Amino acid sequence: MSSVTLAEIGDKTQLLTLLLVARFGKPGLILLAIVLATLVNHYFAALFGEAISGWMNPQMMRWIVSIGFFSMAIWVLFPDKDDGQIRGGHPFWTSLTVFFIAEIGDKTQIATVLLGAHYNSLYWVVIGSTLGMVIANAPMLWFGKRLQPYVQSGWGRKASSLLFTILGVVTLLF
Repeated sequence: MSSVTLAEIGDKTQLLTLLLVARFGKPGLILLAIVLATLVNHYFAALFGEAISGWMNPQMMRWIVSIGFFSMAIWVLFPDKDDGQIRGGHPFWTSLTVFFIAEIGDKTQIATVLLGAHYNSLYWVVIGSTLGMVIANAPMLWFGKRLQPYVQSGWGRKASSLLFTILGVVTLLF
C-alpha cells in the first residue's frame, strides 16, 4: 500500500483528480469512480503479475521483480505531464472512464504487477494498491489547492524512489 501511495504522489492521476473536481465539483462521485476504476485496473495488473510469477523459476523471478523495482525507483523521479483537458458529461462515468484509461501503463499499475508477482496474494495486493491510490488521491478532492506546493516540490517522488530501491534490494537479498 505504501509503495503505491508514494508512487502516486505527483502522478498524473493526482493531477487528473484535481481536474475532475475542478470540472465537476462532485468529490463523492469522483472518489467512487476512482475506487472502482482502480479496483478493476489493479485486479488485472495483480493477476498478470501473479500469472507471470508461475511461469518462471524463483531465481529468475526474483531478478525480474528486483529490476522492476529499481526501474520504478528511477521512473518515479520524473513527474508526469498533464494537458489539462477533460471532456464529458456525467461526473461518475466520465471520471471512471478517464481514470481507468489514465491508469493503464501508469507507475502504480506497473507497481501492482510487480507486487502481484512478488507476493502471490491477489486479494491483498489489489486491496493494498487500491487503498494506496485512494490515500494519495482523496486529498486532491478536498485539499488540492493546499497540497499543490508540496506535490510540486518533488519530495513525494524522492520518497517513492527510495522505497522502490529498498524493495529492489530486499527482493534481491531475500
